[in-house]
Amino acid sequence: MTGAAASGRGGGAPATSASAVDTGDLETAALETAALAAAQLEAAIRAVEHDIADRSRELVALRRDLHRHPEPSWEEHRTTAVLLDRLRAAGLDPRPGPTGTGVVCDIGAAGAAGPAGDAAESPGPLVALRGDIDALRLPDTKDVPYRSEVDGVCHACGHDVHTAAALGAGLALAEVARHGAGLPGGGRVRLLLQPAEETVPGGARALCDAGAMDGVGAIFALHCDPSVEVGRLGLSAGPIGSAADYVTIRLKGPGGHTARPHLTADLGHLVGRVLVDLPAGLARLSDSRDGVNLTFGMVQAGDAPNAIPSEAVLGGSLRATGRVSWQEAGPKLQRLLAAIVEPFGARWELDHRVGAPPLVNDPWAVGVADRAARRVLGDDAVEPTRQSAGGEDFSWYLDHAPGAYLRLGVRARGAGAVDIHSSAFDVDESAVALGASVLAASALCALHDLA
Repeated sequence: MTGAAASGRGGGAPATSASAVDTGDLETAALETAALAAAQLEAAIRAVEHDIADRSRELVALRRDLHRHPEPSWEEHRTTAVLLDRLRAAGLDPRPGPTGTGVVCDIGAAGAAGPAGDAAESPGPLVALRGDIDALRLPDTKDVPYRSEVDGVCHACGHDVHTAAALGAGLALAEVARHGAGLPGGGRVRLLLQPAEETVPGGARALCDAGAMDGVGAIFALHCDPSVEVGRLGLSAGPIGSAADYVTIRLKGPGGHTARPHLTADLGHLVGRVLVDLPAGLARLSDSRDGVNLTFGMVQAGDAPNAIPSEAVLGGSLRATGRVSWQEAGPKLQRLLAAIVEPFGARWELDHRVGAPPLVNDPWAVGVADRAARRVLGDDAVEPTRQSAGGEDFSWYLDHAPGAYLRLGVRARGAGAVDIHSSAFDVDESAVALGASVLAASALCALHDLA
């Protein structure tokens, strides 16, 4: 009998295998690492909340400055200069967007510029925060000190709020990266302060084509929602926005006398046919689950009641909640126009300007944003949001990374709602800091998950 066997029989402590010890140690180490990471995440969220609270007046002042000096799509030169200056003053290394307006800025291991303004790449995860910066060609009818000083242009969609919130989140994250333990997982946050959301095609596509989403593991954005009270947030996974394209149709014929429509191509009649039959035909040829809708908002034809015009123009928007039907709509429009117009001897031209695909929130990213928003706003502050027929080019980013689009409550408590794209639209400005905190916390939680 060997000594080892005698020991085992003699009732001494049973031998423990090296593999069991190693497994137990690994599990303990993993739990300790996870607990440390969770504690660091909580500390980072507290730090960004404190930083944003301290700079809340600065963010409101920035929002008001942008509101007084709105710039339409692709013309956001002053706005871009203001944002570049503020980020550089924070020791960051921002760069203009690929078209000359808009800003891209990395924060964290590759965003805190050294003495020479350079920074090394980080092997950690990368999360993007997007804020759109352009205004609408609408007059500002509000009687407020920060009313637009640019005739016929105003921030009636809240992009000034989106910009100030995204910038505030970025500045707070930069402070955490610089003075704290760094961002979770040694990661980075990329600010995308995007031009030209309000036009087709929009600025998101240009940024994606220029590589702004390369390496991004998640992206978040918010939008003012006047149907939601300030201090609350609307958030849902799945489809929450529609594809939105612009459609312009020109009808042409020889013209003629209204007494003899049989001798010409009666464009007045064809305008009516196109207005009714084209949307109806497109709907019948599309999957009804995809919510395809063509609505005309502009018709121009003729000048005299007794003359059949030689040209007519119709303009409208094409919207769809399903991507496949949206992608198939262009060829279907051409076939339908040919069938409606050509038997009557007229010619047609179709200008179909593709906007953006339907906006579909990623379930994981929504979970991240939900966690962050409840941490910042409270457990009861997050509510489901409804799908909108409005278009939003944030959807192009979601072709590159999972993301979530958040609807930020901006309606003052007890006040009535004034919808976006109204000349009288305004917000409760406490929403700016709240939005910044939610964006910053979402970025931190996403980096923690991706690490």
